[in-house]
Amino acid sequence: MIEVLFKHIEQKVSLSSADKEFIKTIFVKKRLRKKQYLLQEGDVCKYLSFVAKGLIRTYNVDEKGEEHMSIFGWEGWWLSDFNSFLSGEPAVFNIDAIEDSEVMMITRADYDALTIKVPIMDRYFRILFQNSLVTKERRLMSSITHTATEKYLQLIASNPEIISRIPQNMVASYLGIAPETLSRIKRNLAHNK
Repeated sequence: MIEVLFKHIEQKVSLSSADKEFIKTIFVKKRLRKKQYLLQEGDVCKYLSFVAKGLIRTYNVDEKGEEHMSIFGWEGWWLSDFNSFLSGEPAVFNIDAIEDSEVMMITRADYDALTIKVPIMDRYFRILFQNSLVTKERRLMSSITHTATEKYLQLIASNPEIISRIPQNMVASYLGIAPETLSRIKRNLAHNK
């Protein structure tokens, strides 16, 4: 599992052998069964989690009991309720496994120690946070300016595996549309081919 993490980190920054040895000491491994929670709304998020294997979702549930997908994370993604992780406030998101999954987790104290003891990791996380901010800005703009069909086409162009790995109702929720609308979009696209 740790090798998947190292591979991801080294796509952005270089690690020494000593860096790797230290990193091995502070991450905790966890296996999740399908539908098992990593975090529940209202709990404090104690870990920043790296998905080494599997597929995990971040979402919240409204007062009507409807789920609203925020993020899908598969191999190589980081997940957390970042506000809760950083502030210690109760989480507003649920995080659970769509597939059997394996994650590498780090506490806030160990995260802080890591960025001090291995300064290149501060750069690594800064790159990740910058990329995340850009992605969220694009998603927000897309939700405001694009049609449901355009949003769907953008999603499958940027993440083709979503269609085969994520249930349609979750994809629809992520796009902010009804499952019936997504079915209609897919039918229309298939008919127009």
